[in-house]
Amino acid sequence: MTINDYYSILGLQHGSSVDEIKKAYRKKAREFHPDINPSSSAKDMFILITEAYEFLLTYSDRVSRDDEAYNRAMEDWRKYRQARSQHRAKVYAQTSYVRFKNTKFYKQSRIFDGTTIVFSMIVSIMVLLVSILGYFYRIHHPIPGLENPSIWMLVTFILFGMLLFIISFIHLKAYTETSKKHRTRS
Repeated sequence: MTINDYYSILGLQHGSSVDEIKKAYRKKAREFHPDINPSSSAKDMFILITEAYEFLLTYSDRVSRDDEAYNRAMEDWRKYRQARSQHRAKVYAQTSYVRFKNTKFYKQSRIFDGTTIVFSMIVSIMVLLVSILGYFYRIHHPIPGLENPSIWMLVTFILFGMLLFIISFIHLKAYTETSKKHRTRS
């Protein structure tokens, strides 16, 4: 993220004062705190707001001076976030696997895998349906001046859709098997 991103998250102009940063943070934090805002994206937005506030408050005087100071500040921030990630990883490494796999951090990666597989299956089915329905629609409703649709194009799209479906099915099968193994171990 750039400094301009952090300012825009808080709704501020570049070079705002520390008081303006604090005021904007309080306003945004009140608006997006998960206890107040029931939206599913409120927690993520609250985290971004807090990150922007932390960065701008820490480096506001240094980043306004020159590009070199800005680059140093971004490098310090990257190191800080890296250290924070390493600390979290060390904590997870010290906990039992059963407790780790019940953390939100681990569960989010599993959900992403499942939703990706389901999405790819839906796309493959849509490719098949659109190919077949589109072909027959063009046969029954020809466009004047254009030739009839090619059967080879239909076959190509059907094969492509089937290939996508088979790959998605194989991934889904592997995903369900690993999910069963994880459930039986716990």
